[in-house]
Amino acid sequence: MDEKLQAELIKKGRDFLHYDASGEEFVSDQMKKMPQPPLVKAPMRQEAIDLPTDFENLDMNNDFRSVINTRKSNRIYTDESLTLLQLSYLLWATQGIKSIRGKSYATIRTVPSGGARHGFETYLVVRKVEGLKPGKYHYLPMGHKLEYLGEIEDIENVINDSLIGQAWAKKASVVFYWSIVCYRNEWRYGINAHRPLTIDVGHVGENLYLACTALKIGTCGVAAYDNNVCDPLFELDGNEEFIMYTSPVGTISEKDIEKEDDIYSFVKEQGL
Repeated sequence: MDEKLQAELIKKGRDFLHYDASGEEFVSDQMKKMPQPPLVKAPMRQEAIDLPTDFENLDMNNDFRSVINTRKSNRIYTDESLTLLQLSYLLWATQGIKSIRGKSYATIRTVPSGGARHGFETYLVVRKVEGLKPGKYHYLPMGHKLEYLGEIEDIENVINDSLIGQAWAKKASVVFYWSIVCYRNEWRYGINAHRPLTIDVGHVGENLYLACTALKIGTCGVAAYDNNVCDPLFELDGNEEFIMYTSPVGTISEKDIEKEDDIYSFVKEQGL
């Protein structure tokens, strides 16, 4: 890529992050009294799995200061299974619905979102979770359920390809994939709907980090993913809905946590 084109693309990225005050003149579909989009995506299959909610039975660190201090990215996993209760808690912590405002105006969730639009859907590639067969899943937050979307042939290579060759993720017990349903936010915010989504998805990802830390398991947020692999995998059209963020989750050990520092050995070698 030549330097001029690269500079143009960087400028486009920066411009995208600016709030467009002229957007105040934009008349949103909400202002036009257009029908509000559904608060969540409809089920994709006929049957769903009820998730356990007896979270008091989890072996969890409830010391918030300790959780904040020990939170880190983990890329080395022990290749063991998560329990279904652990996965259930991670789904609740990242997109669980606590209440509904009005008849069906907004969901109040475990994470903040601009205007309580909560434009995200959660998909999973399950590799090793007790009580679940390997394959792809979609989370139904209204009933705190999972629906099985189908099996995946050569699941480890699919994970690798979807994350653009990040082979360490192949040992994850489960990989979270969050999509954005664009019109859920556009209905209210119009031309300024998309910039805040980059903020909101950070709220979701950080809750996953904190929940994993409390459960003594590991995760690592990944923004390098291939939409050409991810979107068809979960039957998304790539325009109205597409994957926006991913995060492998797996079991970890103390000795492997120490090895994580080796990833940054170049810092010492180069005197940075």
